[in-house]
Amino acid sequence: MIYSEDLIKALKKNKISFFTGVPDSVLKNLSSQIDSYKEGSHKIAVNEGSAIGIGIGYYLSTKKIPCVYLQNSGLGNAINPIISVAHQKVYSIPLLLLIGWRGSPGSEDEPQHMANGRITTKLLKLLNIEFCNLEKYKDLKKLNNLVKKSYKQKKIVACLIKSKILQSKKKLEIKNNFFTSRENFIVHLLRLVKEKTKIISTTGHTSRELMKIRAQKKLKKGKDFYMVGGMGHANSVSLGMCLQSKKQVVCLDGDGSLLMHLGSMFTSGFSKKNNLKHILLNNNAHESVGGQTTGAKSIKFDQLSKSLGYKNYFRISRDGEIIPVLKGFLKSTNSSFLEVLIKLNLLHDLPRPKNLIKIKNYFMK
Repeated sequence: MIYSEDLIKALKKNKISFFTGVPDSVLKNLSSQIDSYKEGSHKIAVNEGSAIGIGIGYYLSTKKIPCVYLQNSGLGNAINPIISVAHQKVYSIPLLLLIGWRGSPGSEDEPQHMANGRITTKLLKLLNIEFCNLEKYKDLKKLNNLVKKSYKQKKIVACLIKSKILQSKKKLEIKNNFFTSRENFIVHLLRLVKEKTKIISTTGHTSRELMKIRAQKKLKKGKDFYMVGGMGHANSVSLGMCLQSKKQVVCLDGDGSLLMHLGSMFTSGFSKKNNLKHILLNNNAHESVGGQTTGAKSIKFDQLSKSLGYKNYFRISRDGEIIPVLKGFLKSTNSSFLEVLIKLNLLHDLPRPKNLIKIKNYFMK
């Protein structure tokens, strides 16, 4: 076990005082500490590639190494700027990657994390990134040596942290001032959709709540496809279905997920597919990985959606609005976007999709 406070102290001793990245459940005790840092010391990025870009810019301005934090599944998003800009054989820009290692060898995790976990060290080796594992306090010496090497050789280095290793002396408190219940919204959605509606739900708690509510309340309208991975791509998957089908397709998106690949709204909006119903469940937080703010409450999604080709914008901010607004949204004849402001609250004992091939086959029938 390592305390995040001790990790931050070790980084500061090595002149690392700037953090950027995408929140991750394994690293949530780190991000909870740095989230309150003064402006200019911490910047949450919308995706891992952007975080690498922010880190590169920070180094170019200060000559200091930034700490870029991410989950190992995010390495895919980060590879382009790593290999084509920051790599030692290109611009030789030193970065420290702090990587949450989901699905590490010997651990038990979800299928998508196990697939990523097995190839994490292979990816780092292919990218020529030297790395260490942090499992206990004395391992901070390994990190210290790596950072010194990064400064000296102007190279990217990384450290891997497995689940439950990083702890915090302080408890993170998260809250927002929204009033709508996600559970109540999903219940009404499942009651109001058409029998043959396809529902594609985003990564995280949304898919797990959808799965539990459908089973618990025995709501059988429509079929679900849970995006257990591929954060930010639920909208694109939904559009891909709409291009080949006349069935109603509902995309249940999240604010952190949508911001990660916001360009998908341009593609789906201007495709003018009347059967695509895009729903944003906006709680202004990365709720499933620690509750860090996304800043999505500041976005005027009515203006954004219409500028990107959506013909209709709907909004729900209270439980009493769910039924009338949702009915109008589902019956709308043009491409439509619905923003639902939801509370930070979770159902207990959420299940995790297990037999993914079975889920896929049933969805495709």
